[in-house]
Amino acid sequence: MPIISTAGLARTFTTKAGSVEAVRGIDLTVSAGEILGFLGPNGAGKTTTLRMLTTLLAPTGGAATVAGFDLRKDPAAVRRKIGYVAQSGGVDPQETLRDELVLQGRLHGRSRADAESRTAELAAELGLTELLDRRTAALSGGQRRRMDIALGLIHRPEVLFLDEPTTGLDPGSRADLWRLVRALRDTYGTTVFLTTHYLDEADALADRIVVVDKGVVAADGTPAALKQRYAGSPEASLQDAFLAITGRAPAPVDATPVAI
Repeated sequence: MPIISTAGLARTFTTKAGSVEAVRGIDLTVSAGEILGFLGPNGAGKTTTLRMLTTLLAPTGGAATVAGFDLRKDPAAVRRKIGYVAQSGGVDPQETLRDELVLQGRLHGRSRADAESRTAELAAELGLTELLDRRTAALSGGQRRRMDIALGLIHRPEVLFLDEPTTGLDPGSRADLWRLVRALRDTYGTTVFLTTHYLDEADALADRIVVVDKGVVAADGTPAALKQRYAGSPEASLQDAFLAITGRAPAPVDATPVAI
């Protein structure tokens, strides 16, 4: 059974000018322990889909299950099973990293002792131990991103949603985060649902890529398969395949369907 499954997942917004179909019907499955790259141009429905899957936005159509729970019928159960790292955090700049992590653990129902133990464990894994008593306002960009990851992992989620996790990071911090994402899958079996505008990042990290455009799934496959099908070679750039999929550039004349 897939850990994420959607069927016709949709969201329509009502405005003064009328209705806007942001997501017109997403059909998607994600296996346990998979790193999924979820890509799409601006306005494709990517963010709206992510917000629905993380229970931040209620669907107006379709169905979905996340970690075994129905997204519409039991969103509280879904939230207990997932971690979500947004593009920007919402921590108190005057609080220490330790206090923020312990508080997050307590909010997830852990005892203080358990939350403190888990904080120490995560800090060791993410290279944050020496920073635990530093105010969050004093952390560098890379340190803040590792803190965001720690906050998302405090309750040992089965699924981790990462929304543009490396935006603004220097190359070294970006490489560190890539290693962390792979370790989450390889060591703990965590499913990672990754959105990014960096196509080299998706190519390097994702086991499988789903491209959405105009509110529906436009392509689904491994990076190599998508590059073969839409750019003519598994050695082509993912950018060329992405541009062809989304209609920003023509697909090669000799592109032939492949098993995905």
